[in-house]
Parts: sequence; structure tokens; C-alpha cells
Amino acid sequence: MTTNPAAHDAIASNLRLQCPALANKTYFNYGGQGPLPTPALEAIHASWQRIQQLGPFTGDVWPFIAAEVNSTRRVLAELCGVPPHRLALSENVTSGCVLPLWGLPFDNGDELLISDCEHPGVVAACVELARRYGLSLNTLPVKHLRGTAATTDQAVLEGLDQTLTAQTRLVVLSHVLWNTGQIMPIAAVADRLQQHPQHPYLLVDAAQSFAQIPVQQAAAAADIYAFTGHKWACGPEGLGGVALSERVVQQANPTVIGWRSLKDESRADLSAVDPFHHDSRRFEVATSCVPLMAGLRRSLELLDQEGTEAERWQRICLLSGALWQRLQQTDGLNPLLEVPPATGLVSLQREARTKPAEDVQRLGEKGLWIRDLADPICLRACTHIMTTDEEINSLHAALSL
Repeated sequence: MTTNPAAHDAIASNLRLQCPALANKTYFNYGGQGPLPTPALEAIHASWQRIQQLGPFTGDVWPFIAAEVNSTRRVLAELCGVPPHRLALSENVTSGCVLPLWGLPFDNGDELLISDCEHPGVVAACVELARRYGLSLNTLPVKHLRGTAATTDQAVLEGLDQTLTAQTRLVVLSHVLWNTGQIMPIAAVADRLQQHPQHPYLLVDAAQSFAQIPVQQAAAAADIYAFTGHKWACGPEGLGGVALSERVVQQANPTVIGWRSLKDESRADLSAVDPFHHDSRRFEVATSCVPLMAGLRRSLELLDQEGTEAERWQRICLLSGALWQRLQQTDGLNPLLEVPPATGLVSLQREARTKPAEDVQRLGEKGLWIRDLADPICLRACTHIMTTDEEINSLHAALSL
């Protein structure tokens, strides 16, 4: 893999040219939402057209819809390293996390151990779950970890050993922390939990990992591994998935229930004791937007044409490392991490009187787009394989003012 920035710009331009959203701005918000390539948009449009040609509710359309659903499930399951029966389609990360989470068999007094870097949506779901069912909450500290992968992994496992109790029944830990960008050792955490007498479930928010870093090992090790297609995968918003462990499929009950949850959707049976699918489909609900599936698969194909998962990850880190290096060498700009990032997320604090939200607005007026975060208070810029060295220079120059 080359380390020549000019060569990277040439590589990035292949996909950049197919993303209209990147034509008139300098974009660093891939962790919020990735740009949709034109071929993916065309695939969505073609799917809509095909459904209308067949008839949106006819006997002719159902085989087409079934093929779209099944092929999408297979593609996402393969990327997660799990069999298709353990991959549920979802609309977003939150629904992917919450629907199976709320179906787990908890007892009054069980404890939920949640890292201090989780997204508010997932945290709020756990707080409400605890309120309704008499569960307790505990915190796994990881926000302070700013060093190398080796020291981070060791500290996470040591912190886990210190915070696990006899009552811990669930651990919630993102694969890539959305605020600092640190990678969590999910497989090692899963192994440690298997040695715990309670064998706690492991829920992983994969919003920042899917399509950015290799995820198979972590997805296969977790009990709930929920991701979306609209961030690093550059697919359409409104479609994601969740990889489930075999025990979640067998032990968790459906929560939000609809016709897709049912083995027989054709009739209501008041006497049915167990009407639900016995695979991941028990956590799917009802009507979803089928054409989005063609769009996500096309985006994933385009990413695959840019290199393997490992090659794309290396390219992302090369670019985030270049940005981190420039920030590190500039007075008044302080990256959160003490070492070059292992992902494309670069969080920083700016020694200035302006608030981060004001910095975002000022940069946006110049066509430079990053975001601010509240915990910790900082700015976050994300590099993707489409990012160019020129963009990094422009962002660095604007932040230095």
C-alpha cells in the first residue's frame, strides 16, 4: 500500500467522482453520514421502477422482493461473519440494538454495565429498560483511554474485571468509540464474559466500525452487533442490520411485533403459543423500503472495488494520521488521542474562546464540514478513502485561524 498522498488522491477520485455530495464541499462527517454514490442512487431508482412495473401488491412482485431481502441478508451476514439466519435487517443502529435487547431474559436485580462512551440513544434505552424491570446500572470507564491499541486493550480488560459484579447480566460497549475513535477489543471482552458465572450478554454498537474496519471477528463474538449502512458504507439512510448470537436467537423474545416477525403472516391465531420465526426474523417488524437494499448493496460493491477491508482501513488511517500529525504540531490544536488514530475519527480540542458549535458554523460557511461533540466537548473530523491530502491541508489551515 502506497504512502504517497498524491497517489491516494488519485485512488480516492475514483469513488469521489461518483459522489455528487463531495463536488462542492470539503467533507469530514463520514461518521455521521456518508455520501451516496450515483450508482447506488440509480440502483434504488431501478428497484422502485421494477416494483411499479410488476405491481406494488401483486403475485408477480413477491418473488422479486424476497430475492432482494434474501440477497441483502446474505451480503450483510457474510460481512459480519455469521450465518444468514443470525442476521436481522433493521432501519438503523438504535432499532438494531434495542429490539433484541428488550427481548432478553432479565431478572429483577440484574445489572447493566455500560461504557461511558456510548451513544445517548442506546444509553436512554438501557436506562428505561432498567426503570421498567428493576435493573441496576453501572459504568465501564473507557473515555479516558487515549493511547496505543495495546495499552487500550489491556486497560479495557482490567476495567472490565474491576467493574463486573456477580449481578452483571449485560455489557454495552461500542466497537469504535464514536467520540474518541478508539477501537475496543470486542472479541477479548466476549471471551472474558464467557468466563463470568452469569455469562453476561454483550451488546455492541457498530455504527462507527461497519465498512470502516474489519468487523467479522467482533460481530461473530458479540451477542448483539448492530450497524447501519448510511455512515462508512455510504449507503442510503434507513437500512442497517444486526448480527445476533445463537443464544440471543434462541432466548430473546420479540419486542416490537409485526407480520415479518411471524412464521405465518396470513392469519391471526389467538391460540398460537409461539407464532414467531425461530431465527433473526423474529426481530424484524413490518413493511420496510425494499429499494434501499439495492442501493446499499451497490455502495458496498463500489467500496469493494477500492480494495479489501484491510486495505481501505489502512488508507483511512494513513489519512487520519496525516491530519492528527498536523494538529499535533500546531499550537492551540490538541488531538484527544496521544497517538495517531487507529480509525478515521479524529477528535480535537481547540484552545480558543469560541465554542465548538461556533467553530462548526464558521467552517461550514467556508464549505468545510466537521461536527462538535458534547462528551467530551470537542470537534470531530472523519477521514474516508475519498478524503484527499488537499482537504486535510484545507481543514488544518482553517482550524489554525
